[in-house]
Amino acid sequence: MKITSLVARILLGLLFVVFGLNGFLHFIPMGPMPTGHAGQFVGALAGSHHMVVVFVLQLIPGVMLLLNEYVPLALTLLAPVIVNIVLFHAFMAPEGLPMAVAATILWILTA
Repeated sequence: MKITSLVARILLGLLFVVFGLNGFLHFIPMGPMPTGHAGQFVGALAGSHHMVVVFVLQLIPGVMLLLNEYVPLALTLLAPVIVNIVLFHAFMAPEGLPMAVAATILWILTA
């Protein structure tokens, strides 16, 4: 179980570091904006600069997980981010739900 937790912690850290950095550096090409309520929601978050806070709350705990420092704090900071990711994909954009579930499983294994 120790190795499983270690691998899950590293994968979760990499996941959030990559996507947190992508929010600032835009190195992963994004597809078109979603339509309907999902597009309105993403537009409101981007327009209000709320996503900057989300990207910071992905990047810093991701680095903390990779460095194995303050892991409980990192998991605490990532929990609401993961809940929002899961709810967004469950109710508005189901095509991303498998990745959200994978992040949730990694979070549980790390915790």
